Order: sequence, then structure tokens, then C-alpha cells
Amino acid sequence: MAAVAALFGLVIGSFLNVVIHRLPIMLDREWRRQCQEFSAPGQEPPDPGPRFNLATPASACPACSTPIRARHNVPVLGWLWLRGRCAACGERIAVRYPLVEAFTGLVTAAVALRYGLTVESAALMVLCWALIALSGIDLDHQLLPDVITLPLMWLGIVMALAGERLGLGFGVIPDLEASVLGAVAGYVSLWSVYQLHHLVTGKEGLGYGDFKLLAALGAWLGWQVLHVIILMSSLVGATVGITMIVALGRDRSLRIPFGPYLAAAGLVTLLWGRQACQLTSILCPFTSP
Repeated sequence: MAAVAALFGLVIGSFLNVVIHRLPIMLDREWRRQCQEFSAPGQEPPDPGPRFNLATPASACPACSTPIRARHNVPVLGWLWLRGRCAACGERIAVRYPLVEAFTGLVTAAVALRYGLTVESAALMVLCWALIALSGIDLDHQLLPDVITLPLMWLGIVMALAGERLGLGFGVIPDLEASVLGAVAGYVSLWSVYQLHHLVTGKEGLGYGDFKLLAALGAWLGWQVLHVIILMSSLVGATVGITMIVALGRDRSLRIPFGPYLAAAGLVTLLWGRQACQLTSILCPFTSP
């Protein structure tokens, strides 16, 4: 069961690489088109060029634009077979691609082992895949797209409603009340931190995408674990930020995306919820329920 889930996760990971790379480009083109329409209403829109979406064109080398052959596009193995280089031009292929594929396979297998092959585990796999895609996009562009975060939040609420009305007996996905409260509390909590930080410093400490991502996690996991997610993500984010400043000499004003830390905390809570709650209780006793 876990092996099948892992193989399926590898395939999904290959698709997530496409999403991470192409979705920001698609959004940028759409924003530019809308700006053009707003600034010059009534004018003929510029030629958008060749069709570009998640399916078209076929995957190609970023350096030489040579289409990638099917045998070279096998998750992880294709990269290893080519020794991390393009078969046509020899340019290096980023190691991130097989890492995303391998990590997606491992997480998918972990969910299958933890919760079996059920409707709930299938839904939780979708949550995990979305978190991986959001993390990659945020690391590259400091962007958490609404086209992922908002549907993810609503899907969590719908799953809670389905579990309650259909009597599916979900173990992780909460009931409808806890899901809705989780979405509201998740958004409001980080929004409040943002407003307070902006009031004191005059600077933006968080992005609105972070609010929506935590709202989505609250919808999927319930308001009861939000303190665990916030504490874990804050501790890891602060540790990484301090390390980058001290060890790597980075500027203190450097913006560090918070989305990957929220996503990682959400994954840990999903897979090891009880242990995560115990850990946060030890680190910060006043958060104990």
C-alpha cells in the first residue's frame, strides 16, 4: 500500500514541479493583460503569444528549450540517469526537481501509512500536495497564489461538512464548526499580528497569502491545533532567519517567505498531531489547552 502511494506521489511530484514553475508565469501574464485592459480600455489587447498553461507546451530544458523525452522525464530516475544534466546541451538541471518528486512520494506514502487508503486520506494527500506547491512558489517568488489558497480553504470546509453530514467518521478533518472556526481564527490571528507589526514599525511583516494559508490549515485541521502550527512555524522561521543573518551575513531587512514554515508545521501536525502538541506544550507551557 505504501509503495503504491509512494509511486503515485512521485508522479504527482513531477506535476507539482510544473505547477511551481509555470503558475507564477501564468499569473504574471494574466495580471499584465488585466493592467493593459485597465490602462487602455477599448484597445486591442496585445498578442499573448504561444499557448502557455500547465499542460502546454511540453516540458523542455530551460536553457536550450529542447523538449524532454519521455524516458528522461521519469520522476527522480530520469534526473539520476542524466546525472543532473540536460541530454541535449549538458546544462545542469536543478536538484530541486527530483527533491520535490521524492518528498512528495514520501509524504504521500506517510499519509497512506498513517491513515490507510480512505476518503479522508485521499483528501489529506491533496492538502499535502497543495502545501508542497505553495512552498515552492513562495520560496521562488514570495507569493502564495489565491488560486490555490482559497480553494484549499473552501475544500477543507466542504470536507468537514461532508464528514459531518455523511457520517464518514473522519479522524483528522474536524467537524464543520471547528473547521469554520479554524478558518476564521487562522486568518484573523495572522492578520492581527500583521496590523500590530505595521502599526509599530510601519513595515509589512507578513503577506496576505500567509493569512489565507493559515486559514486553509485551520479549515482542514480545526482551530484546536492552530497554536501548534503558529508556534512551530515561528520557531523554525526565526531560527532560519537568525542563522542566515549571523552565519551567511544576510541583510536584516531581507524578506524571508513564511509560507514554507506554515506548510511544514501543517504537515507535521497532520502526521504527528499528538506529538506536536506535546512538544509545543513543553516549549511553551501556556499554550497547553
